[in-house]
Amino acid sequence: MTTTTTSGPEALLSHLHSADGSATFSYAGYTIVGAVNGPIEAQRRDEIPEEAVVDVVVRPAAGVGGTRERHLEGLLQSTLRQIILVTNFPRALIQITLQITVAPENEYVNTKVVQANTNLPILPALIQTAVLTLMSAAIPLTATLASVVIAATTEDGSNREIINPTAREIEKSRSLHVFAFTSHGDLILTQSEGEFTMQEWEDIVASAQRQCCPSTSGDINMGDDAASGADLGTFTRSVMEAKIASDLYWK
Repeated sequence: MTTTTTSGPEALLSHLHSADGSATFSYAGYTIVGAVNGPIEAQRRDEIPEEAVVDVVVRPAAGVGGTRERHLEGLLQSTLRQIILVTNFPRALIQITLQITVAPENEYVNTKVVQANTNLPILPALIQTAVLTLMSAAIPLTATLASVVIAATTEDGSNREIINPTAREIEKSRSLHVFAFTSHGDLILTQSEGEFTMQEWEDIVASAQRQCCPSTSGDINMGDDAASGADLGTFTRSVMEAKIASDLYWK
């Protein structure tokens, strides 16, 4: 059985006037502000002759970034490079900055001490913010992305999948998984941790694809299985359609 525990996503585009593109995305308890500048000239020691350099900076909600943010930056950089047409901008730099402003509160007594022991839950929000920010800046992309985090638990001897789990549900889960799919239905990112079998992983991948790409998965959910999270692919398309309609309203 697949269940979800969050409300719908929200987004605001092009609200930072000092950046080439910007977006604020709120979903699953996270609110992230993104800004992109580029293509701009890269420093000579960093430039690549045949393509653009993609630089991703993740800033935490409080304090300075550490190894957690560096790990997230590496995952985001390798993922975004696969959809950005980097060969269109040789020797250039595309810089993406993602500022975490709101994170879900821990469901424990001392919320200041207990912190998430995994980097995976925030990945979908970071990916979605980055994609919206790139589209706001009119950076050419081969596809858009939709991402989801799923926790696998066992209750009364039966397996259960929780889409966008809370901190307490993550703590009680056997395994945690993040998947990102392109708008063409291709799996572009997968991160998993915990204990699971290959068959369980394949079942979770199928659930993630139905969640991220309902139009390409070929499956129709019925009954309890229909209780899933938001379709972020459709959400991204609707947000951009509304933005374009607003920009062309004067005509």
